[in-house]
Amino acid sequence: MRCYEALCSVGYSPLAADMPGSVYETSNLDRGGSSRKKKIEDFSRSSREKLVQSKNKMFSKFTSILQHAVEALAPSLPLQEDFVYHWKAITHYYIETSDDKAPVTDTNIPSHLEQMLDILTQEEAERESGETGPCMEYLLHHKILETLYTLGKADCPPGMKQQVLTFYTKLLAHIRQPLLPHINVHRPVQKLIRLCGEVLAAPTENEEIQFLCIVCAKLKQDPYLVNFFLENKTKRPDTRSPGAAQGKDEALAPDTGQAQTSDKPEEPQAAAAASSPTTNNNNSSSSNYNLVTSLLNLTKSPDGRIVVKACEGLMLLVSLPEPAAAKCLTENTELCELLTDRLVTFYKALPPSMDPLDIETVESVNWGLDVYNLKEDAAIFTGKRALISFLSWLDYCDQLIKEAQKSAATVMARAVRERFFVAVMEPQLMQTSEVGILTSTALLNRIIRQVSSEALLQETVYFLLGEDKDPETAATIAQTPLRHRLIEHCDHLSDEISIMTLRLFEQLIQKPNQHILHNLVLRGLEERNYLENKPPDDREPLENGQPHDAVDLEEDPLFGDDLSPDSRLSGSDWLSTSPPLSPDHSKSDGKTEVHKIVNSFLCLVPDEAKSSYQVEGTGYDTYLRDAHRQFKDYCGVCQRWDWRGHPKPLEKCNLELPFFEGHFLKVLFDRMGRILDQPYDVNLQVTAVLSKLSLLPHPHLHEYLLDPYINLAPGCRSLFSVIVRVVGDLMLRIQRIPDFTPKLLLVRKRLLGLEPEGINIDHMTLLEGVIVLEEFCKELAAIAFVKFHATSSSSP
Repeated sequence: MRCYEALCSVGYSPLAADMPGSVYETSNLDRGGSSRKKKIEDFSRSSREKLVQSKNKMFSKFTSILQHAVEALAPSLPLQEDFVYHWKAITHYYIETSDDKAPVTDTNIPSHLEQMLDILTQEEAERESGETGPCMEYLLHHKILETLYTLGKADCPPGMKQQVLTFYTKLLAHIRQPLLPHINVHRPVQKLIRLCGEVLAAPTENEEIQFLCIVCAKLKQDPYLVNFFLENKTKRPDTRSPGAAQGKDEALAPDTGQAQTSDKPEEPQAAAAASSPTTNNNNSSSSNYNLVTSLLNLTKSPDGRIVVKACEGLMLLVSLPEPAAAKCLTENTELCELLTDRLVTFYKALPPSMDPLDIETVESVNWGLDVYNLKEDAAIFTGKRALISFLSWLDYCDQLIKEAQKSAATVMARAVRERFFVAVMEPQLMQTSEVGILTSTALLNRIIRQVSSEALLQETVYFLLGEDKDPETAATIAQTPLRHRLIEHCDHLSDEISIMTLRLFEQLIQKPNQHILHNLVLRGLEERNYLENKPPDDREPLENGQPHDAVDLEEDPLFGDDLSPDSRLSGSDWLSTSPPLSPDHSKSDGKTEVHKIVNSFLCLVPDEAKSSYQVEGTGYDTYLRDAHRQFKDYCGVCQRWDWRGHPKPLEKCNLELPFFEGHFLKVLFDRMGRILDQPYDVNLQVTAVLSKLSLLPHPHLHEYLLDPYINLAPGCRSLFSVIVRVVGDLMLRIQRIPDFTPKLLLVRKRLLGLEPEGINIDHMTLLEGVIVLEEFCKELAAIAFVKFHATSSSSP
């Protein structure tokens, strides 16, 4: 093609070369042309054909020689000349064309731009890494990106903005050397960013989001470059910068080829000084973060794919570690408003009444993968589509805060707390309508289960429990109204509300947040003032490690040396977070001590109230494996909370302070004391929460919940003492129920599905409560065994 154009430029025509008598024929043919023509007319047909063949052969040979000569005289153009040619072809279009209404696709501009990109890519591939070639030098010197920005902004010819966006995107994506530090790159890029997202559902949305995302990706690779994109509001650069002002002139006049500016990369500190609020002398000034603003605009697009891409771009930007960018992100953009407003919108779109089971069991939804079928969702349960949309956006908020720079994460999480939890959810949780309470509590439970970012979890916890850390008293339990109301709901007249709220707290105490456990239970146990304040000499003597009036526990083969290998616990993996044995009954033989403690729980329920030994697969050992796994998980979570070591020495404790177990434990113990009179499902949930607390490797909590031998101060109660009172009440009531043991076994088999439902059995609630009590004591025994075994295994 270049050969053809070169020949045409000097008047060469390939058609003329085929004509007899043309100037391209040899001089011998010209001089003898007339005589040969006369002879040809006299020749026979065969002679004429031979002459034509000979002439054609000569012409072909001549043409070949001529072609080689032209190629020798006009070699392929160097890349730079080719690059300049394509650029000037674009600028000449604006000089020579008067019709500016024809779409750009009807011109050669897209082709020339594509050729320029190919040349730049080829040039970089042929050079050493990091070396700038002459074509790239030309692009930087002559402010080609500035000119393209001007043409794209004017969208002349129609569709030019789309072509410019594509050119910028491919340039940043394909060129490996860092371009953004160059002032003649990041300045037009910044200007082009401001054009993105200006019009909702614009025809260039796809190109806009692709361009913005490649800029975000480049900033993720080199975070310090973000300082180039923080624009000072008080001294905003004129959009018609020298490059932009000359852009139209460059497009309308041939390029002179004179270099106009240096192409040296600008130092990020210099750019930050002009744009970043942290380096500006005016401390009251603030910065525009146009990249974030444009992405936020595109999150409002009706095209879901554009929205997902915009959210991905924001995810990249919030993770940048630059403090100036993080501050600008949270103070000078509407990102926090976007997160919270959309969360509120999705929440308010939920039906006022939903089945808690539907809320709990709806499939997990990751943001961006929200594929759905309206008809199918509506057939499953009303509100499923709205619920999935809410959970999907909640997941995005959570992941965004999780990835964000620390200070930005804190600000965004606090915005969610104030604008969503406090403003919208708290009134729902404080209402008096039982249906509303149940639905909002179920939703809150699902939110807690889903939240994984540390900052958002912290703000959620502060919303629910408050920020108090001082010990509770009976007079101060209502200081945080929402916390007080939620704990009271654990003992609500509605069993459904009680169960759902207990599930919420069960979910809460499993989250990796120290404030939850300190606020709910630990702050009341810090001084160990649940212990009797007597000198050691004044205490009652112990017989075989037990008080004189304690039941002498018989030896049980379960705790002998013949434990199965599967039931044995590996000590090498445990953390030494469990407390040591209580000093009142510590002995050199730790196995004897754990045997006594485990037996204390197993022997609490009288034999006539036991039924598990008559049903296969319901023995104590079934709880050991679960306790082993759960305790290991808790130790991993609590490892960084500095719970190791011995309990606080008594001489350092203020035992004179009146003991208050705390509102949460009070309600749980009250519920536990009524286990024989409560519905089966309520009992299961109460004991589930208490077992989770018993698994925690905190020395004071372990002592208070799992040590049967502690001497309680007058008026105090522990978990063991509460169960002892329940058992005392049970012993009296068993005497009044005929055929108690057979009925108890039948109820157990029905609960296990081993017996079909039949006639109603009297005292069903009591019998179910006894079964739960027996299983709970076995579970506590397993937890005690696992924790003491872990302590002995980790001891040197």
